[in-house]
Amino acid sequence: MRTLYLECNMGAAGDMLMGALYELLEDGDKARFLDAMNYLGLPGVAVEAVPGSACGIAGTHMRVTVDGAEEHEPVHAHNHGHHHGHTHGTEGHYHHAGPGHIARLIDGLPLPEAVRIHAKEVYNAIAQAEARAHGRPVEEVHFHEVGTLDAVADVAGVCYALHLLAPARIVASPIHVGSGTVRCAHGVMPVPAPATAALLTGLPVYGGAIQGELCTPTGAALLAHFSTAFGPMPMMAVEKVGYGMGTKEFEQANCVRAFLGACGAAGRGEMTELVCTIDDMTPEALAFAAARLLEEGALDVYTTPGTMKKGRPGYVLTALCSGEREEALAREMLRHTTTNGLRVRRCGKYFLTPGTAQADTPWGPVRLKTAQGFGVTHVKLEFEDAAALARANQLPYEDVVRAALKNRQKEER
Repeated sequence: MRTLYLECNMGAAGDMLMGALYELLEDGDKARFLDAMNYLGLPGVAVEAVPGSACGIAGTHMRVTVDGAEEHEPVHAHNHGHHHGHTHGTEGHYHHAGPGHIARLIDGLPLPEAVRIHAKEVYNAIAQAEARAHGRPVEEVHFHEVGTLDAVADVAGVCYALHLLAPARIVASPIHVGSGTVRCAHGVMPVPAPATAALLTGLPVYGGAIQGELCTPTGAALLAHFSTAFGPMPMMAVEKVGYGMGTKEFEQANCVRAFLGACGAAGRGEMTELVCTIDDMTPEALAFAAARLLEEGALDVYTTPGTMKKGRPGYVLTALCSGEREEALAREMLRHTTTNGLRVRRCGKYFLTPGTAQADTPWGPVRLKTAQGFGVTHVKLEFEDAAALARANQLPYEDVVRAALKNRQKEER
């Protein structure tokens, strides 16, 4: 199982997570990522991957600037909101934006729909935490406009990088939150700040001797949204390691470390099947339910036709997931379908270890999905890459496939 492990020994912030994930991308995806991030349509926003280092460790700092200036967290709005993105800074004089404005900003981003959905859910969690922390309705939460632009880029960047990496499972370490106090527009607040503490509810956290706010609201919201489990690093065959660097200096390296690899001993493991039967949903509603299950961490979702009670035609809906996602996905299946119950099957499985590669064509590179194990190797083109080259060059899709696989075979000889 393709697994991402996030090591948060120095907390987490949006730019640090984005930097660590950026380092895990293939070279072609890195260029694609930066191109997308710099054409989001957010006024004055630019994103740059800058080499950084701390305590002798080299990594990447994702520099997000608004009108040429880089913001640093925390910048707390004078009303009832935080700015969420980086490390520390000062408050400026900008307009303020509410949750509705932020949702419209995200809806307008030229990114895949799944990325926009995740980004809106992360920002909604931040707004809910702000409202809870300040005892106000969520409609009264407002963020500084410059902070909004900066943080939307951070959130969208992490969501898009995870979309490109497509891990089946995301595990995070317990989160170091720091200690002491932090000064903001409201005054002096304890660490973690109230909104961050609300976002971290139910997650394993710890403090320590390091003074300062190590985990930002953005970092907390992203970890809570995407992580399927928390704890020590699982046994995994590591393929890549990424380092996302923060801007503030401490006595230990201020970074988030990300490990990408495959879990599962000798290609064997366990999985869970969630199964229900449906005979009273429209195809559109059923397709939406299947999409939501995938977005919530299902490994696969599919339907098969069947005959239900009283001879009615219907569907058997099946979702495959890891054991730790069983309860959460069962709730989602009950929520998004008309079924009143579902069956759970815990199964053993054999699987090939997934990986990625790249093949050149006369029209540009394409990504490959690979799978190996038990003396078997499977190679498949990334459809979107091949389709994009075919469209751009007015070619049949199969021409791109043949060229890519031919060059791949040459490289393997």
